[in-house]
Amino acid sequence: MQPKDGENLKKYHIITFGCQMNEHDSELIAGMLENKGFLPAENQHDADIIVLNTCCVRETAENKVFGLLGRLGQLKKQKPQLIIAMGGCMSQQEHIGKRVKQRFKYVDIVFGTHNIHALPELIDRVESQKKQVIDIWPDRKDICEGLSVKRFHGIRAWVNIMYGCNNYCTYCIVPYVRGREKSRQPEAIINEVEELVRQGYQEVTLLGQNVNSYGKDLTLNIDFADLLVKISEIKDLNRIRYMTSHPKDFCDKLIMTISSLPKVCEHIHLPVQAGSNHILKKMNRGYTREYYLELVEKIKKAMPGVSLTTDIMVGFPGESDADFTDTVELIKYVEFDSAFTFIFNKRQGTPAASMTDQVPDEVKVARIEELIALQNEISLRKNKLEVGRTLPCLVEGPSKTNADLMSARTRTNKIVVFRGKQDMVGMLMPLRITGYGLTHLEGEVIPAE
Repeated sequence: MQPKDGENLKKYHIITFGCQMNEHDSELIAGMLENKGFLPAENQHDADIIVLNTCCVRETAENKVFGLLGRLGQLKKQKPQLIIAMGGCMSQQEHIGKRVKQRFKYVDIVFGTHNIHALPELIDRVESQKKQVIDIWPDRKDICEGLSVKRFHGIRAWVNIMYGCNNYCTYCIVPYVRGREKSRQPEAIINEVEELVRQGYQEVTLLGQNVNSYGKDLTLNIDFADLLVKISEIKDLNRIRYMTSHPKDFCDKLIMTISSLPKVCEHIHLPVQAGSNHILKKMNRGYTREYYLELVEKIKKAMPGVSLTTDIMVGFPGESDADFTDTVELIKYVEFDSAFTFIFNKRQGTPAASMTDQVPDEVKVARIEELIALQNEISLRKNKLEVGRTLPCLVEGPSKTNADLMSARTRTNKIVVFRGKQDMVGMLMPLRITGYGLTHLEGEVIPAE
């Protein structure tokens, strides 16, 4: 929807916290706002509406949101007509809505994860009624298809294939704020990917809290492996990625399917969380250390050269020195390419928050430092092994850390920085790896013969 000539242009600014799911939700929010006539603002001060898309997986993320809300309150004093909206996982928690209503009365809209599509209507209500609107749905009634999306990248795109989670790990708030698993119809997913390809996108990342569970709630006889086959058949689509995978649902059929599809990249994010059976059981992860290691061996055998990344938590209630040692030994054995490591912190409403055998903070800090040092050593060593190889890379654009360099991505999801030209963006090209760092590789264009 384009504003008419002479019409006062309203602008929006979105601040996103959290995971890829939230980032894609922000694309939906941006699409709906632009469809309503808003244009993107360069910063908060230029905006007529500011939307906070929040995360509640970590306490630090919540603290950042509350700090930001305090600063936005000062901005609203300068711009009384500014609309402040707060959505996402943090908003979905009942106690957060109450806290906002009591302490942040200048926040105009609070909406949850299940009714993002209602944001334009909520804006209309605020503008007409001139009062705070808090609208949180307890669950997702239906999946809304056909929403406008403002994609933030021109080469790679995220595509939700399902919402929610049924696993209820004892430390995790996600099932309580994202709801039970709901899979999108395969036709809707395929149509979206086909449209993305028509728009010039070359790579899609299929998103879900547990993509391996796709299809279990559908009446159709389809699972995630079947969906990958269907998407691989889409002409002119070059690469397919997916996240996140739950180890307990990574079946042999899925391994064989992924290994047989050339468009599916050789990178698997496989959160292990802990290497101790005692802790895995307390976490309600649904698998053992032995199962996980056997799964890794199956994957490596079927996909030589596969890149494995993971999530690891330290300091879960009851974690002993022996439990932590089990985690360290698992990391040494698997040799992940990289890992997201974090300290357990209590999330209100989860079983782990009320467990009595909490680990002292100083022990958590010592363990996370040891874990990070170990993983950094492994990541550097594995990146060093890439030097001298020529890898197929998709050029994404200028490097985020060095404007003089271009950035590309390998099939194994490693960033390669190299000297190139802007017109290379979108090209699939071989790069010779000449150097490495902890989080990236260095490469060079192979001269034409």
